[in-house]
Amino acid sequence: MKTDQIRNIPFSPPDITDEEIAEVVDTLKSGWITTGPKTKEFERRLANYIGTTKVACLNSATAAMEMTLRMLGVGEGDEVITTAYTYTATASVIHHVGAKIILVDVAPDSYEMDYIKMGKVITERTKAIIAVDIAGVMCDYNMIYKVIDNKKEIFKANNPVQELIGRPVVIADSAHGFGASRNGRNSGQAADFTCFSFHAVKNLTTAEGGAVTWRSDLGLDTEYVYKQYMLLSLHGQSKDALAKTQKGSWEYDVLLPAFKCNMTDIMASIGLKQLNRYEELKIKRRELIEMYEHGLKNTGLETLSHFCSEYISSGHLYLVRIPGINAMKRNEIMTEMAEMGISCNVHYKPLPMLTAYKNLGFDIKDFPNSLSMYENEITLPLHTLLNEKDINYIIDCFKKAIL
Repeated sequence: MKTDQIRNIPFSPPDITDEEIAEVVDTLKSGWITTGPKTKEFERRLANYIGTTKVACLNSATAAMEMTLRMLGVGEGDEVITTAYTYTATASVIHHVGAKIILVDVAPDSYEMDYIKMGKVITERTKAIIAVDIAGVMCDYNMIYKVIDNKKEIFKANNPVQELIGRPVVIADSAHGFGASRNGRNSGQAADFTCFSFHAVKNLTTAEGGAVTWRSDLGLDTEYVYKQYMLLSLHGQSKDALAKTQKGSWEYDVLLPAFKCNMTDIMASIGLKQLNRYEELKIKRRELIEMYEHGLKNTGLETLSHFCSEYISSGHLYLVRIPGINAMKRNEIMTEMAEMGISCNVHYKPLPMLTAYKNLGFDIKDFPNSLSMYENEITLPLHTLLNEKDINYIIDCFKKAIL
C-alpha cells in the first residue's frame, strides 16, 4: 500500500442510512416531534436489549448522570469518587449538584481506576462512585462492590433512598459501553445505575441523547425511580406533553423546580433504526479491531484488549500506546497522520491537567499513572464506515509516522 496516495479518513462520523432518515421524516410528518410515543417505544426497546426492567431516555449521558445524583439526593457536603482519566462530563456533574469531586488515579498501565486507592478515599461522606467504561470495556464491577462492602459500615444515609441501598451507589459512566458485557452481565446490569451516551460519535447515535437504566434488586420501586427521572427532566411537571393531550387532561402541577433535559421523538426515531442495526454494527466493529490487531502485531505497540474470556467490548475506541515517547512526540505523530488524511484523537487528557480542575485544586503530580497513560496514547479511527483498505492505509501510515 502506497501511503503517498492520500485518503480522507475522518475520526468518527455517524453511520446513518436511509432507514434512519425515513423514520425522522415520518416523525416530522406526524406532528409529534418532542417527547412522545417514539421516545417511549425507544425506552421499551432499550430495556429489552439491555435486559433491565426500565430505561429513562434523556438528552445526554451527562444529564443522565446528573439526574441520577439528584434523584439519589446527593448534594452539598457529600463526596463522589471518580477517575482522573475521563472526559469532564463524568466529574462536572458532581460539581453541578454541589458535592465534592474526589479523583482517583488509574492503576499502573491501566485505563481503569485503581480500586485499592478508591477504597482508601471512601469516607462517611461518600455517596456514590462513578466508574468509567472507557473505549467500550466495562470496569471490574465485582471488584468495585467488594471494595465498597469493606467500607459499608461507615456509610451514612441522608434520605430514605440512600437508606434503602445502604452503601455508596455505583454509577457507570458507560457513555462508550452500550452493548458491552463482562462476567456474563450486560452494560446496564452490573452497576446500580448505568448511563449511556447516544451522541453523534457513539456506536449507536440519536445525534444527541442519552439514557439511564438501573438494577431492580436495590429495594427501590422501579416506577418511582422512572417517575423521578421524568420529573427531573421536564421542569418537575406532573404530566408530560403526551399525557396532557388526553381529553380533559390539560391541567398539571409542578412538583419541584427541576430541569429540562428530555429526549425528543426526532432523536428517538434515529435511535430506533440504529437499534435495529446494532448487532450488525457491533460485528463490524469487532472485525475492524481484529484487522488492527493483526496489522499491528509484533510492532511493540500497546493496544487496549477489547475481547477476552472475561469481557466483550462494545468496540467504541481503538486506543494505542507508543512506549518510550512523550506527549510532544505523540502530537508530532498525530500531525503527520493528519497530513496523510487520517484524523486521530487522544483519550483522555487527565482532568487535573485542565484549567477547570486545576482551579478546583487538583494537580497532575498526584496522578502519575494517569499522566503516564496519556503521554503516549493515540486513538486511531474506528467506525463502521471504514473498510479493510482504510484500515490497511491507517496501519501503513501509522507505522510510517512512528518511524
